[in-house]
Amino acid sequence: MKQVSIRPVWTIQDVGGPPLPARLIELLVQVAETGSLLLATRSLDLSYRRAWDLVRQGEQLFGAQLLVMERGRGSTLTDLGARIVWADKRIHARLTPVLESLSSELAEELRGALSESPSALRIHASHGFAIERLIERLAADGLKLAVHYASSSAAAAALREGDCDIAGLHIPFGPMQDMALAHYRPWLSGMALSLVDIATRRQGLMVRPGNPKELYSLADLTRPSVRFINRQVGSGTRLLLEGLLKAQDIATTRIAGFEQGEYTHAAVAAYVASGMADVGFGLEPPARQFKLDFVPVATERYFLLCRDDVMDSTALQTVLAALREPAFRARLADLPGYDPGAAGTVTPLAQAYPAIDL
Repeated sequence: MKQVSIRPVWTIQDVGGPPLPARLIELLVQVAETGSLLLATRSLDLSYRRAWDLVRQGEQLFGAQLLVMERGRGSTLTDLGARIVWADKRIHARLTPVLESLSSELAEELRGALSESPSALRIHASHGFAIERLIERLAADGLKLAVHYASSSAAAAALREGDCDIAGLHIPFGPMQDMALAHYRPWLSGMALSLVDIATRRQGLMVRPGNPKELYSLADLTRPSVRFINRQVGSGTRLLLEGLLKAQDIATTRIAGFEQGEYTHAAVAAYVASGMADVGFGLEPPARQFKLDFVPVATERYFLLCRDDVMDSTALQTVLAALREPAFRARLADLPGYDPGAAGTVTPLAQAYPAIDL
């Protein structure tokens, strides 16, 4: 089985001039992480002299300083250097799920050309951190998967149209549950489906460290001085937020930045952490990853919807075995705001959510 890997590479240059070395961008990222040029060179297996050559090349290209060295205090990025680092983080946060989906599609095409057996399971899922870890685990187990990260709506539509065997969705607990079920009902009603729990997880406000603007509720998003960054249209997270705002009679037009959306939770977190927005709405793990504060707003259930005709397959049994394994559940529990207590539980969709067929 051939694996395809795609990684984003970007650079900056004047028209007709030399590009900013890609290794310099990697170096600046490591300096931001470690606070030391020396430690950064070690993590990248670069000589100290080569690192300084890269820094000088970059400073010559920009005509501005990228790095400040202070005796006894390590290395500090200038504002320009920090902006390059945040640009890199935003690129990776936004593109990683897209490139993982494309990698899976290309690998599937190669299997056909090489006359290899097709994937055992086709998964379309709303991107999240538990499903990402599950897919990594299944790949390590040798299970051939065709994975496509998409919005929850697109995943439900793919299941309806027969383009996948499993769809990964999330439904909120509480008052917003009926709203979400009504949204997905056109795709899911009348189908023979089983629900496989993965975890519950928290969605909320991602705010800067210390929450300097004291943003504790959705109503606070309407303040004139607050800049918001949203998820893209069609995402389950945006659907949840819109439902919560409607329930509180808060018009989206009162929120500056509401129509501007990012395609992943990590991209939202990176956007806030880079100072381009004051607050975003999304999952807790990327907020913690980017050293943001997190204000919980809603809890939801993330699960797999599986066609009943694949439930007895060897591949699906491998999925269930992984979810029920204590060691793997512990990995999911390490994710901030995630509770995998019911992971691997199978329930007919009509029993889990009777309203889906109303």
